[in-house]
Amino acid sequence: MILNESAVRHDMEKLVDQITAVVSEAFEIAGFDPALGKCAQSNRPDLCQYQCNGAMAGAKLYHQPPFQIAQKVVDVLSAEPMFEKVETVRPGFINMDVALDYLAGLLNEMREDDRCGVPVAEHPLTIIVDYGGANVAKPLHVGHLRSAIIGEAIKRIARFQGHTVIGDVHLGDWGLQMGQIITELRCRRPELPYFDAGYSGPYPEEAPFTISDLEEIYPCASGKSKADPAYKEAAQQATAELQAGRPGYRALWQHIINVSVADLKKNYDKLDVHFDLWKGESDAQPYIPAMVERMKAEGYAYLSDGALVVDVQEEGDTREIPPCMILKSDGAVQYETTDLATIIQRQQDYHPDRIIYLTDKRQELHFVRTFRCAYKTGLVDKDKTELTFIGFGTMNGKDGKPFKTREGGVLRLEYLLKDVSDAVYAKSKAANPSLTEAELQEIADKVGLAAIKYGDLSNQPSKDYVFDVDRFTAFEGNTGPYIMYTMVRIKSILSRFFAEKPDAEPTAILPPESRKETDLYLALARFQDAIEDAYTQNAPNRLCHYIYELSNALNAFYADHNIMKEQDAQRQGSWILLVQLVLKVLELSVDLVGFSAPDKM
Repeated sequence: MILNESAVRHDMEKLVDQITAVVSEAFEIAGFDPALGKCAQSNRPDLCQYQCNGAMAGAKLYHQPPFQIAQKVVDVLSAEPMFEKVETVRPGFINMDVALDYLAGLLNEMREDDRCGVPVAEHPLTIIVDYGGANVAKPLHVGHLRSAIIGEAIKRIARFQGHTVIGDVHLGDWGLQMGQIITELRCRRPELPYFDAGYSGPYPEEAPFTISDLEEIYPCASGKSKADPAYKEAAQQATAELQAGRPGYRALWQHIINVSVADLKKNYDKLDVHFDLWKGESDAQPYIPAMVERMKAEGYAYLSDGALVVDVQEEGDTREIPPCMILKSDGAVQYETTDLATIIQRQQDYHPDRIIYLTDKRQELHFVRTFRCAYKTGLVDKDKTELTFIGFGTMNGKDGKPFKTREGGVLRLEYLLKDVSDAVYAKSKAANPSLTEAELQEIADKVGLAAIKYGDLSNQPSKDYVFDVDRFTAFEGNTGPYIMYTMVRIKSILSRFFAEKPDAEPTAILPPESRKETDLYLALARFQDAIEDAYTQNAPNRLCHYIYELSNALNAFYADHNIMKEQDAQRQGSWILLVQLVLKVLELSVDLVGFSAPDKM
């Protein structure tokens, strides 16, 4: 019996939703609440593919044994063409296997769709992702890695869902470090026109320093500021004059920004991380005075030990939440101040439905206070804009401590990328010495990036993890190179097939004939679930888990099925279309987490 014509059409819905729709209708026909028909992927694939436990809950509602309820539903489902098998298992589970021709039909629809069945959001949101946080005049280091690659993946996944997503680097460009650099430059090159208060001509277009100069100047200035009170006072005065608009200092500051951003973009490009906005803390400064006055006028802000604060403690808190500090006792702004002003700016410019912040999880309290203050003072309407904090764990070395150089310093990101790329290059050359230098370099760059990104993203964002170059660059196991190897294997199969049969035009994926083939079909059918889970949970690791699962299913299938030697032309053509679909899904998936596969390995 066909319960409903639409129930057996795929309509590009998730397979589990299609199954739930049919089973829910069966519950209703059997005289029970259709809400009991919720289905899920079975955690015992040796017994069944999908399972419904609704009869267990129904037993309390209808005062009937769960097995009896389940059997009535199974009786309705017994003629349903969606299922190969449907049965009741005590005490009241409904176990289901999907019909093989139904699975084949679903995959053929995925194959013909550019998005492989993933629907576009019916109600697109505007989402801002704040995931950079680099400081100008300082090189990117390993501490910037997680924010960049997790944020980039979250941005790409949300965009693929159909949302308007704006990535903002949110540079640290306005604090004391600016005054320290200006002070050190003045000590070294006092003749520069930027330090002449009477200078009225145009300032030089070319910066009086390089990025290498800045990377030496900043730590030198920072060290002097800590050791010499007079130097620190001069740096604070320079910062104040910069923020007050002194022309020479503003011109010098703009040089610092331009040189730093050019270098940051170069390094972020190597990570395949790209921002739509290159705004910094300085961009929020014009919004601060009015914001402060409003908070005072409306009674939210008050003085406490000379500082201006807003209480954010809420009833029900199990710990003390300190007030949000808007201005320090000397009138200086805090990170909370800048972040609140940035929220105002983003509200005015983009009217976001959601703002997501990616930082080290140790900053959680800062964002709790900032978000509460924004909602309490009306900077954000809680019903219209969701503020979300995603705190990530630490990237540690093999010793379990935060990743450092052998000398104990913080490793620059470009050096980490090179170390991993070199490791992949050496392994690839040893495994396949016939590869050209150009091919080896492409493999080193692409697989090295995959090793880093997949090694990070396959972990839950909030968890610490150990960065192990040897493990991350291995071609076996749950690694980026293993995923790349799987994709290159498929490319090789397709290249050989169409070289041998250039006129071949496979037409359809046929119903599977073996367990490994069926497992691969089912893995492909879960693509939509993986994308939705990764998006709704802000968890790229869910998509990485799926990528690994699909790669394993493909390799298990390939081990049991010799595609090139298959004599049945229709079956061989079906397999070619099947592996093409696997490659298409893998290419979409790895692009969403931020890397791509080479053509050879």
